[in-house]
Amino acid sequence: MKNLTEVESRIEKQAAGATLNVKGNLVEYTWWMKKQGYSEETIRLHISALRTLHTRGADLYDSESAKEVIARQIWSDARRRNVINAYNLFLKHNGLQWEKPRCKVAQKLPFIPTEQELDALIAGSGKKTSAFLQLLKETAMRAGEAKRLKWIDVDSERHIITLNDPEKGSKPRIWKVSEKLIGMLKNLPRNSQKVFGNTTYDSLKQTLQLTRKRLAVKLQNPRLLEITFHTFRHWKGTTLYHQTKDPYYVKEFLGHRSIKNTEIYITIERTIFSESSDDEFTVKVASKPEEIKNLLEVGFEYTCEKDGMLFFRKRK
Repeated sequence: MKNLTEVESRIEKQAAGATLNVKGNLVEYTWWMKKQGYSEETIRLHISALRTLHTRGADLYDSESAKEVIARQIWSDARRRNVINAYNLFLKHNGLQWEKPRCKVAQKLPFIPTEQELDALIAGSGKKTSAFLQLLKETAMRAGEAKRLKWIDVDSERHIITLNDPEKGSKPRIWKVSEKLIGMLKNLPRNSQKVFGNTTYDSLKQTLQLTRKRLAVKLQNPRLLEITFHTFRHWKGTTLYHQTKDPYYVKEFLGHRSIKNTEIYITIERTIFSESSDDEFTVKVASKPEEIKNLLEVGFEYTCEKDGMLFFRKRK
């Protein structure tokens, strides 16, 4: 019994030492990624993937061990691909090689909720989360971009928000936002340079998951469970294309590097907003400059001229 106790104690100490060693290596690896210029969000996702592998029994310095753990997981193809890519970069950093597992991700169209569903989720959230979601809805920021937003980037007088720290190589962007959003942001405490403080992404994500689960039951709408932070970006892209029919405007609004990334919203818009009884217009006629000015200011668009009269329309 004494010998057994000593063996168990030695094994526990070895395991604890291995865990500490992995933690130290991940800290070193994090710093290396920062020096290489990877975004905070990419670093977060990579470290999370490596910790998951380690926690589930993988020896990060033994690729066959990592392969076995990856093979046992019930993950989506996209999640599996992301973990494989994160581990692949980790091996390269450490001068190691492996035979990368195959993982083909089928392209899927994103879930697009109705605006009423997004508003229900915003209204049913706490003060900080609702402001965060309203920001995503109006600007189509990525969640990581919104989390890093600073108070200096918010011009409350002119209702302007500027993004100078974009992710994924996107262009800096600037938006005119609603008085409602500015009011929601003003109600947040100013105890940090960042609008949403030092809240971690995981904390924000967990809060969203709990909120949507509660509201899905309360409102008897399971579709709310499909809404993620990125869903707001997909919804905005689809809605903007429907309103403007200008893919290049949508591209600039979202900060896409290539128009190919924007084309998906054209496909979705054609189906969601196909010509039907739901796609009806209010038509107005004007002839005087003041009448024309008033119509344009409330969102009507010029369509044609007939018998000296100008015709304008706006979707109902």
